Amino acid sequence: MPDTTPTEQQSTPSSTAFVFARSFTVLIAALAVALAFFTPIRSSLSSLLAKPALRSMSTAASPAMKITTRPWSARGHHDYDWLYTFHTFAFGSYDDPHHESWGPLRVINEDRVKAGTGFGTHSHSEFLIFSYIVNGTLEHKDSMGNLENLKRGEVQFTSAGTGIRHSEYNRNRDAEVHFLQIWAKPNKRGLAPHYETKKFTDEQKTDNLVRIMESTDRLGDRKGADAPIGLQADLSMEASILSPGKKVVHEVVAAGQRKLFLQLIMNGRAQPKEGGAKIKVGDTVLGEGDGAYVDGVAGPGKIEVESVGDKPAEFLLFDMGP
Repeated sequence: MPDTTPTEQQSTPSSTAFVFARSFTVLIAALAVALAFFTPIRSSLSSLLAKPALRSMSTAASPAMKITTRPWSARGHHDYDWLYTFHTFAFGSYDDPHHESWGPLRVINEDRVKAGTGFGTHSHSEFLIFSYIVNGTLEHKDSMGNLENLKRGEVQFTSAGTGIRHSEYNRNRDAEVHFLQIWAKPNKRGLAPHYETKKFTDEQKTDNLVRIMESTDRLGDRKGADAPIGLQADLSMEASILSPGKKVVHEVVAAGQRKLFLQLIMNGRAQPKEGGAKIKVGDTVLGEGDGAYVDGVAGPGKIEVESVGDKPAEFLLFDMGP
């Protein structure tokens, strides 16, 4: 038999329970104090130990390249007898809210001017204007005192800036002049008017991409006959005459998101129903006169262009900031 009295047997569990309850209360209080003091430390540790994968998910990945064609016959078109023209973007009486510009690109007109006719003297300001001569001879005359007869391979550039007046005329009595007139929006207003002409030969452009225009920020001090023409916009333009079966690769000119535009030059006044010049970008094939908006491109990166037609494909490739 245990060596205790009944009274002792009844009081011992009560004492034990009291001690346990008091100890438990003290423990809870201690934990509360510890949590109060260490909450900042715990928060810091939580932020340090957070999974990096959660942060990287908030950084948007570059979207896949998206190509939207601009078919030759969907462009704005006018036949004024003296001028046969296609407008990629809204221009003059052609108004299209879906095709007003692309990055700094504002105008791409594919013009054919009849022999003995032309654009009379008119004014421009605050635009970068350049003409890419395909065939024939185009006379340029302006208020800065420039007078030139531009032929195939030559590119004439005018920064209209604070204002110029010029005329463009086809003095030839027998043949039309075919050229692309291109406008871009400058990255600053009030520039001093500027004029420049350079020639880029067929030999240079055959199965090669030749930089014709380049942002002055990227051009730097580069000069000389083989240097591109500088312009005050985040815009580069390359030209190529790509033989059937050949490929060229364009390296995106700057880091980050970019926009591209391709324009395949026409050989005739309409796209051939069969054959003709064709290029392929991604899975998209462009025929003569077709253009393509290319979005979702980022630098550093590369874009391949392949000639898939039965004639050499002369095209322009624009690389610009958004």
